[in-house]
Amino acid sequence: MPVGADPRRYARVLAKVHEATLSGARPPTAPRPVIGESWRRMRRLGLDPERGADSEPLPAGDVEARRRESGLAEALPILRRGLTSVAEEAAHIMVVVDADGRVLWRDGSAAVRLRADRLGFTEGASWQENSVGTNAIGTALVARRPMQVYSAEHYVRTHHEWTCAAAPLHDPRDGRLLGVVDLSGPAATVHPSTLALVAAVAGLAEAQLRNAHLADLERLRARALPTLSSVSGKAMVVDQHGWVAAVSGLAGLDRVALPSDCRAGRVWLPAIGTCLLEPVPGGWLLRLTAAADRNGADSLATSVVVDVRDPRACTLTVTGPAGHWSQPLSPRHAELLYLLAKHREGRSAAQLATDLFGDSGRTGTVRAEVSRLRRQLGAILARTPYRFADGTDVSLCEPDAPDLLFPHSTAPAIRGG
Repeated sequence: MPVGADPRRYARVLAKVHEATLSGARPPTAPRPVIGESWRRMRRLGLDPERGADSEPLPAGDVEARRRESGLAEALPILRRGLTSVAEEAAHIMVVVDADGRVLWRDGSAAVRLRADRLGFTEGASWQENSVGTNAIGTALVARRPMQVYSAEHYVRTHHEWTCAAAPLHDPRDGRLLGVVDLSGPAATVHPSTLALVAAVAGLAEAQLRNAHLADLERLRARALPTLSSVSGKAMVVDQHGWVAAVSGLAGLDRVALPSDCRAGRVWLPAIGTCLLEPVPGGWLLRLTAAADRNGADSLATSVVVDVRDPRACTLTVTGPAGHWSQPLSPRHAELLYLLAKHREGRSAAQLATDLFGDSGRTGTVRAEVSRLRRQLGAILARTPYRFADGTDVSLCEPDAPDLLFPHSTAPAIRGG
């Protein structure tokens, strides 16, 4: 809601926009771009704007299992300290969902929780867009950024009496989307500062997860040093996500991209070549083979597949003479590899800055991101200009519908700006 707008008057305008858009008439004003894009997704899905889709909540046992597996439990105390008291005083509830949009925890106003129960907004319920239409939680999961959705911006009419503000939560170890934290309440309780508050508390929760990861890495480092001291040749100890805890005879690496199906034995990693992986408590011991020690990344890729069909699970699959390797991609790295796959001749830092930010001057940001990618992918990516290595067969898998291509992205080259 715009700052200074009268909530009731603004709700009436939104209702007219919603009605006109769904009936195919010309609306009095356009919805916000992120809302308009979401409404188009809902219409393409054929979602019923009167009641949404049928979706049964998960049993209590499944909810409890998801709580343990979500990676969010460690952030929950900070979320509760930052938002629960606000929720109670402002007639809101705080809701935490996992990456699949399933409600895991609710806290806050008892009266609002009862209203939420009547809406089906309960533990175990799915709050994805394809279940309940445009809403702050589901749309934040798609857009990957903080969202406030007020009154008739919700696609399903039964939600027009609500306002909600949500912010995504990411795993600092790999950028994976863990879920969303949300404040929801009756539309009359809307406040323009709610979104900023939710986003700030989400940032604090992510910082807590980052600090916990650094502490885990330090503990792994302490355990790894005796192991490395007994290893001849070049080696390193990494955690389960590839973050380097300790090295022997190597330098310049802070993270190694491990394959999705990482297991003990011989494995080829694009950044450093063929290694021997041995499990250690909390991670892996990587020993470089003799060939890799002599030749660096001993086998270049012969084929690369950049798969961006699912915006929540983009992957890079690499095949070379020495093996096969697959790894999930963060949103930014997926965008970069998508652009390089589209432009096989290569892109300069200035061109990529224009593609991603609409500002050719942001070359420093681009160089830093590509540098991170090159440290993980080694000779797969070449420089001057940035491109996939010559002779590499590159395939790009894109979604069928253009609006499903990185719906979270604001990059001009992707949004067509």
